[in-house]
Amino acid sequence: MIDPLIEVADSLRTHKVRTALAVLTVAWGIFMLVLLLGAGRGIQNGVELQFKDDAVNSIRIYQGKTTIAYNGLPRGRSISYNNEDYRQVRAKVGHVDKLTARYYVGDNLVSYGGQQAAFDIRGVHPDHLYLEKTVITAGRYINELDLLERRKVCVIGVQVVARLFEEGEEDGPVGKLLEVGGTVCQVVGVFTDVGSRREEEAVYLPVTTAQLLFGGSDRLHQLMYTVGEASYQESKDSEQQVRTLLANIHNFSPEDERAARIYNNLDEYKKITDLFYWVRVIVAVVGVGTVLTGILAVSNIMVISVSERRREIGIRKAIGATPGSITRLIVLESVILTTVAGYIGLLASLGLLELLKATVPENEYMYQPDVNTFVVVAVTVLVIVSGTLAGYLPARRAAVIDPVEALQPT
Repeated sequence: MIDPLIEVADSLRTHKVRTALAVLTVAWGIFMLVLLLGAGRGIQNGVELQFKDDAVNSIRIYQGKTTIAYNGLPRGRSISYNNEDYRQVRAKVGHVDKLTARYYVGDNLVSYGGQQAAFDIRGVHPDHLYLEKTVITAGRYINELDLLERRKVCVIGVQVVARLFEEGEEDGPVGKLLEVGGTVCQVVGVFTDVGSRREEEAVYLPVTTAQLLFGGSDRLHQLMYTVGEASYQESKDSEQQVRTLLANIHNFSPEDERAARIYNNLDEYKKITDLFYWVRVIVAVVGVGTVLTGILAVSNIMVISVSERRREIGIRKAIGATPGSITRLIVLESVILTTVAGYIGLLASLGLLELLKATVPENEYMYQPDVNTFVVVAVTVLVIVSGTLAGYLPARRAAVIDPVEALQPT
């Protein structure tokens, strides 16, 4: 086994330019394949990052204006939601798992001690924790008793803590009293948000408390719920049910999509995943095509190699070398050449992807470009198989060389 390897190494050293061209061609093909797959994944991660802040299986219902005259009522009517809408959605809409409403107070001054700043104040239900993927880092979130008793409590983001409280302050903010929009509220929890820094600058109150303190009566600005493990089609059915329910309550046409503006996150997520399925297919086809082009170049180089070594092969056969041994030698040279070149391209592409992961900041266009283990294994197998195929036809040609003709002077 050692002798064929020595012969292959000697052949590669003897033809340095040919070897370098073959290595460069295959390495570039593998480099581009892995880089394209990694970049495609990075772009997909960047787009999915936009969904990171909210539950993927969520449906959001916004207020709107009618655009269709209905039951003798004119178009252009503003549709507003209230606490009864929340209760009706909970009771009558299918596949509702976590449900919350929002009452937007907007930016108001929040102060503690000698510090004050304006923050976004929102009234919410306890399930809001799951809709916004909020992570409690201290204390607790708003609960049902807070709503029932209209308690003056609040949950604040870590950016609010950073602005109002001294670093390392004893006992932390939980239990402290803040002045929120002119009313004293007790901090019961601190949160961070999976999505963005902006979300961490919010102050959450029980929705009933916010309505009481800021003149909201029973008004709500938005409804939000998750559909649990429901399928995509079931989420669409739930979306239609909630539109029909609100249309009946507020007397607008169920066909009027502007009266109740519904955003189905699962619908948008499906569009994105479907798009990226085809992006991955196209990237894979282009990448594999690049690799095959490189392998074809190696095969052509091996054909030239066989032609150049025709006399050498003739001498081998004249002294007893079998066609099988000649075939194995040529194929072995092709496999070694493509495998070494493939690993050079593989290592270079993985190194570049790691560099991009370390240096490119989090953004919605390119985030954490990477390839999974399956892709790396598949590329490795592709290199070895392609190397075998690239050398097989030239090897068959070498195996049938007539020693007498090969030894004739040219």
